[in-house]
Amino acid sequence: MHKRLICPQRIRQVPKQFSWVDHRLVRDHYIDQCGHAAAALYLFLVTVADAQGLSYYADSSIARRLNFNDDDLRRARSELVRVGLIAWQKPLYQVLAIEPIPAPRPPRRAAEPQLLANIFRQIIKEAP
Repeated sequence: MHKRLICPQRIRQVPKQFSWVDHRLVRDHYIDQCGHAAAALYLFLVTVADAQGLSYYADSSIARRLNFNDDDLRRARSELVRVGLIAWQKPLYQVLAIEPIPAPRPPRRAAEPQLLANIFRQIIKEAP
């Protein structure tokens, strides 16, 4: 079977702490966004995926091994995709590199009152 990356820009790499399970999964609260079934599916995929994070395990095999029904697997997979931990294109799963948390944006300053007054004047001038 020919393997192809779904998201080549996010090939996972062994993190500095030397573990396939990146500590940011917990530290950056990714795991907090997943239910038990999604966490079990993620652990399974991390375990069976190759060095690029790819797995061709069939849904029926995954469901059998995790004691899931079809709906359980579908929901767990959707959670992991939504959170950004995996990509999926049937029949291929890819465990993704965990994205760094973006730096918080500085709070927006309120518009200067004088500036708003000028905007309103301009609108009024242009009104029919």
